[in-house]
Amino acid sequence: MKKLVEAYSPEDFRKRGHDLIDELANHFENTLQNKNNKTIHWNQPKDEHIFWKEFLNNGDKKNLFNTIIAHSIHVHNPKYIGHQVTPTLPITALSALVSASLNNGMAVYEMGVAASAIERIVTDYLCTKVGFTTASNGILTSGGTLANLTALLTARKAKVATNVWAKGNTNSLGIMVSEEAHYCVDRAARIMGLGDAGIIKIPSTPNFNMNIELLEEYYKKAKDKGIEIFAIVGSAPSTSTGIFDDLEAIATFSKQKNIWFHVDGAHGGAAIFSKTYKHTVKGIEKADSIVIDGHKMMMMPALTTALLFKDGNTSHATFSQKADYLLEESKEEDWYNIAKRTFECTKTMASIHWYTILKTYGEEIFDEYVTTLYDLGQQFAEMVTATPNLEIAIQPASNIVCFRYVSPKLSEKETNTLNEKIRQTLLEKEEFYIVQTKLKGKHYLRVTIMNPFTTKAHLQQLLERVLQQVN
Repeated sequence: MKKLVEAYSPEDFRKRGHDLIDELANHFENTLQNKNNKTIHWNQPKDEHIFWKEFLNNGDKKNLFNTIIAHSIHVHNPKYIGHQVTPTLPITALSALVSASLNNGMAVYEMGVAASAIERIVTDYLCTKVGFTTASNGILTSGGTLANLTALLTARKAKVATNVWAKGNTNSLGIMVSEEAHYCVDRAARIMGLGDAGIIKIPSTPNFNMNIELLEEYYKKAKDKGIEIFAIVGSAPSTSTGIFDDLEAIATFSKQKNIWFHVDGAHGGAAIFSKTYKHTVKGIEKADSIVIDGHKMMMMPALTTALLFKDGNTSHATFSQKADYLLEESKEEDWYNIAKRTFECTKTMASIHWYTILKTYGEEIFDEYVTTLYDLGQQFAEMVTATPNLEIAIQPASNIVCFRYVSPKLSEKETNTLNEKIRQTLLEKEEFYIVQTKLKGKHYLRVTIMNPFTTKAHLQQLLERVLQQVN
């Protein structure tokens, strides 16, 4: 018992906790104020693996946490403009600590009394902000991928006559989605057994959003092949370009065909809080289900995602399953037994992140965050357009901007190769972190401005670094 007594010692935890909070506070200060020029620790996978294997055997355990920090991407650095990962609010490190310490599993009410009630308050609040009625409700789950899959399972249960959950697939089913949608929608459809034929990908317009004019044609083609379309997915926005589908038009189409309308708003759903950019998700209130990630545009640690249903009753029918030791039959809407409505049995107390931010700072902080980042996206696009030999893929609608270096002296293949090289060189220099994407065969540098303390000066420095690679 000696090791256990030592490991559970409140005094040992108190000392380690104070030391770690100091370390993290220093980390926030150094990164947010750009005192640390390194945004990413770049190393080859093999070499990094060797380092950590050696550290486990011979490293000083007193340096464990600060070594992990040093070897990780610093998302709080204003020069982190890569993936859609938010610089978390420092207070959410504390709510995460509470969740990890209490470890309330939340499968059933008695295992997560406070967190279950808080989750209902948070999801009801989000439903109201979206514009749903009192018939709506939602759940929190671990990430957009799981939330999108759950939404499509609910759609199938609600719209397909056959009880697939009980009897299995007896006919060909399908969904409609833009070719620019996030890959997790495709993955969810395949997990559900829809296969290639059941994923009806609608070509995008030159603006990279779903081509609404093709919906009727593609729906009819699928129907002629014997495929029953039960859902259509709108992107708000697409991951690659940050461009929003026309949600109002999709809503009209879904109503005409009596199919489920789901909105993947993992990234852009938070625009419901922005007075300036709320128009980007116009029509979202007409969806049957909506996904919004807290860990993307709402400053929370991964993973926490809201899945909202216009008709809350539909989510209770998704997973009809008997587990006598855990789930009891109920004649009323027992929203508090969350395992009945999610894949997850045990899950973290994610609701306290949302609640803590709302209680401490109010919803205004979400408006400030989204609006600031979307404004920066517009400003950066203007800077790129004004710079010779640089071009944007499309005028941004959010904080995602795709651009590339071009020259009349280069072929398309050479242009692609050069932009790949520019990105890799930036990565290895460790000052900026950006990513890349391919749009209709063209290679673009992709910037997602996630840090509200990123300035035009930082973005100008990025453009200078890009041009230095070719001059």
